[in-house]
Amino acid sequence: MAVWLLRLLSAWLFCSLAAATELQLYTEENPPLNFSRDGQPDGLSVAAVRELLRRTGDSGTIRMVPWARGYARAQSRANVGLFITVRTPEREALFQWVGPLLSTTTSFYARSGSGLHIDSLDDARQVAAIGVPRDWYSQHFLEAEGFSNLYRTSKPHGMLKMVLHGRIPLMVYEDQLLPSLMAELGRSMAELERHYSFMQSSSYIVFSPQTDARLVQRWQAALDDMWNDGSLARLHEQWLPNIALPARPAHN
Repeated sequence: MAVWLLRLLSAWLFCSLAAATELQLYTEENPPLNFSRDGQPDGLSVAAVRELLRRTGDSGTIRMVPWARGYARAQSRANVGLFITVRTPEREALFQWVGPLLSTTTSFYARSGSGLHIDSLDDARQVAAIGVPRDWYSQHFLEAEGFSNLYRTSKPHGMLKMVLHGRIPLMVYEDQLLPSLMAELGRSMAELERHYSFMQSSSYIVFSPQTDARLVQRWQAALDDMWNDGSLARLHEQWLPNIALPARPAHN
């Protein structure tokens, strides 16, 4: 009997250890979704990821890094996650997806009074430079459309400052998130004018292809529970009170 109990305990311990995984979770400075507050990660997506860690029983370290670094690591290392990531056909096979957490519209922006008239992608191709955060979906989309006038920055803050200071004429950003970024820099939305909107998208938490698919399924199930019990809606109300929840897909 003692040997049987020992074997049962060992099996239970093995299963418990297998179920909980130590994750490296990367995000960037992009308020109000993810940003540093007093040296600690904060924001809507950070709160959602922490809740998902609690619900799944996994443990993980959230690190703020330049987007390009996290983007590369999330394609090549096991037990690595990245958030939040816009889902596009070109990225589909690069990651495993959990979501969505957010839906946004992306537009061209110029400094107020610039005199620019951007009513199409063709109009945007004619300007001297367009600011895009490096390795963001907007860079990849515009490159696929043949744009050769993109100015890549490591963070959206730098891109925004360059437009406001007249160093580049145009940039791209999500309509729903830009007011928070402007407020963080102590600037007013009246200093910018929105032009052509060229993309609607949904954003997800992604995991590397090398990560166990069972973990990804566990996280999606936990996120579904957050939909069902209203906790995801409450996070949206806290951080983006005027932005609707994304449409919930039947499957991912």
